[in-house]
Amino acid sequence: MTTLIKLEILRTLRNRRYLLFTIAYPALLYVFFIHAYDTSKVAGSLPVKSYFMVSMATFGAVGAVLTGNAQRISLERKSGWTRQLRLTALPGRAYTVGKIAATAVTTLPAILVVFAVGASQGVELGAAQWIGLVAALWLGSFVFAALGVALGYAATPDAVQPIVMITYMLMALLGGTWFPVSDSLEKFARFNPVFLYNRLATFTRPGHSLDLVAVAGLAAFLAVFVAAAAALYRRDTRQA
Repeated sequence: MTTLIKLEILRTLRNRRYLLFTIAYPALLYVFFIHAYDTSKVAGSLPVKSYFMVSMATFGAVGAVLTGNAQRISLERKSGWTRQLRLTALPGRAYTVGKIAATAVTTLPAILVVFAVGASQGVELGAAQWIGLVAALWLGSFVFAALGVALGYAATPDAVQPIVMITYMLMALLGGTWFPVSDSLEKFARFNPVFLYNRLATFTRPGHSLDLVAVAGLAAFLAVFVAAAAALYRRDTRQA
């Protein structure tokens, strides 16, 4: 499994589309948003620059693991690579965990680049807050890595890309990525993992601590997505 994780990470980092759409694109969007909005106002109880720094970091992180896992697994199924792996000593759970772990590691550049741009634009946080925020967003990305594995086995190779993009954009739209979720929508947004993911940044507000409700919700989503990925993997094995 360790070898598989290393190979997956190297393959991802060599992908030019990953570098462009997962790292550069969210950073460019961040610069666009902070110049399009009135930076003297607040968004979601945070300064505009801080709010969009977090939302664009989560946008890049979710994109890295969700689209990367789903599309790659779907292509591996189509090419017969997963069938070949089943003939090796690699157990199915190790393959699934390896996929989740490998893609989650690749979210770090997406988060760090947006944070570096945010710092250059005047976002000021304490050292502990910066470190805590990176850790929170990185750990939270495992939820979407598991969802990506599940979608990769649920959808056919021809349908996986539109399914992933629709899922990705709807979760972002209703999860506070592009604009703060209003009070009337928040009760529904709490069932959206992207909304909970963005809520991990609330401890950076003065007088606030880590949102444990969001942590619990993400943990529940992780358990559901991992279980779904395992079940779909077993189904794919029986059909192979």
